[in-house]
Amino acid sequence: MSELLDILNKVKSGIDYVNEKHLVSDELIDSLDVMTIVTEICDEFDVEILPTDVVPENFESVEAMWQLIMRLQED
Repeated sequence: MSELLDILNKVKSGIDYVNEKHLVSDELIDSLDVMTIVTEICDEFDVEILPTDVVPENFESVEAMWQLIMRLQED
């Protein structure tokens, strides 16, 4: 998960990703941030995130993103 935290801090620093649970709904990250995160996750974890996976629920917290990565790595 440290790789994911590194990605998030590179995309947008100054957010407490470990404790924040509403990144999208509290507008801490926006759609451009999400698209950058998607690209970085795909490159770092060698997964394919489909457009159907790019929903707010998958990016609300670091845990939600990690669960998405784990699910995609299993497929």
